Amino acid sequence: MRENNIPPRFLRTQEAARFLGFSPRTLEKHRTYGTGPTYRKLGGRVVYTISDLQQWADLGIVRSTSDPNCGVVRPAARQHHPANDKA
Repeated sequence: MRENNIPPRFLRTQEAARFLGFSPRTLEKHRTYGTGPTYRKLGGRVVYTISDLQQWADLGIVRSTSDPNCGVVRPAARQHHPANDKA
């Protein structure tokens, strides 16, 4: 049983990647490109909460391949922003 006054457990990159089923390198790329879950830096260490990881993963929930929300979780790659294109 978890009490309300106990802070969330923080996971390091390796643990967070295992939780999501990714390699640590993929999670690092998501941080670099800003496409991944929310994280914190504590004393120079990157940490994640389970609730932040779950919330990010839940962005990809779909019911079928025709679901219009399909693909909300972006790949770990530089994202193209049309607003940055010059005419």
